[in-house]
Amino acid sequence: MTAVSISPIAARRRQQAGDLLIDLRSDDERASGMAEGALGLAREALLRDPARHLPDRDATVMLLCEAGVRSHQCAQALRELGYAHAVSVDGGTEAWRAAGLPMLVPDGDADFAERYSRQIRLPDVGLEGQRKLQHARVLIVGAGGLGSPAALYLAAAGIGHLRLADADTVDRSNLQRQILHADARIGMPKVASAAIAIAALNPRTCVEAIPERVDAVTVDRLLDGVDLVLDGSDNFATRYLLNDACVRLRKPLVYGAVQRFEGQVSVFDAGRRPGQSPCYRCLYPQPPPPDAVPSCSEAGVLGVLPGIIGMLQATEAIKQVLGLGEPLIGRLLQFDARTMRFSELRITPDPDCPVCAANCASI
Repeated sequence: MTAVSISPIAARRRQQAGDLLIDLRSDDERASGMAEGALGLAREALLRDPARHLPDRDATVMLLCEAGVRSHQCAQALRELGYAHAVSVDGGTEAWRAAGLPMLVPDGDADFAERYSRQIRLPDVGLEGQRKLQHARVLIVGAGGLGSPAALYLAAAGIGHLRLADADTVDRSNLQRQILHADARIGMPKVASAAIAIAALNPRTCVEAIPERVDAVTVDRLLDGVDLVLDGSDNFATRYLLNDACVRLRKPLVYGAVQRFEGQVSVFDAGRRPGQSPCYRCLYPQPPPPDAVPSCSEAGVLGVLPGIIGMLQATEAIKQVLGLGEPLIGRLLQFDARTMRFSELRITPDPDCPVCAANCASI
């Protein structure tokens, strides 16, 4: 065999005749499916010690990557090392699949592999990170403007368990911004409507729909067993209650708020990082006087604004689960839709904070 490449169909015939087929892609790439009967061996490992994996230099070895580029380069490198019958499969796994040749998913979960294939291919996520998302449990407080995009994107990303807490029902005025809901579900409890929308998007995500308001009686129960809390509430009482509970129970809190054309996002993790991360009270020590800040129903809100802020919250939640990147801890990200500008405010822990400073002293 002198040619450097071979068609997928010809490769399949030679494989059935006993020749070796190697999938050179990484474990994360192979998680979405690989040629049936192929040996999974990353290119770097093969070229690092080819004699270990290919003791017979005269044997035929067929190399497969995603599109055929890496396998062609590898075949050339092996030939220079004396493997005269090393060949690349034209078009790689993409061409193999397009030819209708048999594929296998390494762990047998074809839905998981296909659904999250683009995310698994990210080096910072990979199969291990996707499994972390699958096992994560997130509480979303509020199935409204912020909770809607956050819940949809967390479910789409593969968060395995979403606990939704909201005591309201769907109203026609919600539909301009609360994209979890639909006209046909007006009058339905928001958490029930949300469960329908999420199940239609990703049936793998378990939705725990709790039609309750978060208050001093329910807050500990609602936070029990979750990895983090995403605040999609629309009132100060709930924000302060969630902050205090998250500090006490050592849960990260992904905060978001919107009004009119402006929104803000941050991550508060003072419970797990005493003295390093501020809490919500470090930013706003006391609630504003009653009626000082009008509600969305009074002041109005641009419909797309909660979508932007809610997606940013979902991004921060995913980063928290994966331990990825630089979280918005100690930073308040502010957005103005009218000017399409972001700004950032630094927040430091307040040494006199009645909540997180006391927690720091108790550690």
